[in-house]
Amino acid sequence: MTDTAANPVLRRLPLIVIAAVALLGAFFLRDHLTFEALAQNREALIAFRDANYLLTIVMFLAAYVVIVAFSLPGATIATLTGGFLFATFPGALFNVMGATIGAMAIFLAARWGFGESLGKRIDGSDGTVKKIKDGIDENQWSMLFLIRLIPAVPFFLANLIPAFLDVPLYRFVVSTFIGIIPGTVVYTSVGAGLGEVFARGDTPNLGIIFEPQILLPIIGLCLLAALPIILKAIRGKKGL
Repeated sequence: MTDTAANPVLRRLPLIVIAAVALLGAFFLRDHLTFEALAQNREALIAFRDANYLLTIVMFLAAYVVIVAFSLPGATIATLTGGFLFATFPGALFNVMGATIGAMAIFLAARWGFGESLGKRIDGSDGTVKKIKDGIDENQWSMLFLIRLIPAVPFFLANLIPAFLDVPLYRFVVSTFIGIIPGTVVYTSVGAGLGEVFARGDTPNLGIIFEPQILLPIIGLCLLAALPIILKAIRGKKGL
């Protein structure tokens, strides 16, 4: 019987599948998971939700998990759809749950395929990469929250980096669930107002997260998350 722990191909099979599905999805789904598709099917979606509310929740969560887990195009549209179908709340909760579960799937696939061996190689190395890993190890909670709160960090990278740096699963899940709440609530609220947007024939303002009234509180949360790192650096300098 083949030992999957000793077979690098089998260990990396989940990541290979994810990468293959992501490439196929980028090619075949890019024209389907769009705002225009949501606008065209909005009445059918609302009718289905009204007739099958619990089933709609289950199907929506499953679709969101698949989109995130396989890095398919349309994550932002899925978040808007959550707001459109379920309002800001519980839509934001469903969006956060789907994103967290999907992120956990990528994290586990990367950890199983590369994470442990890569982490050991980094630990045994010298230089800048080792220093970066040591810094993350010393401030894991702060760094994990920061990469979730900063809008400029791509979501799939925030899923992969912790897997390669030996972050415990529970820390990854907790920081992901809590850290994506601010941005998710913003986009879910945009989705909750899509009825009026559709009526005007407009498109939603997806750049709203960079407007001052939204961005400044998120920056404040980033500074709060970074505070332990800053204080540790200050104490370190005083100890010199």
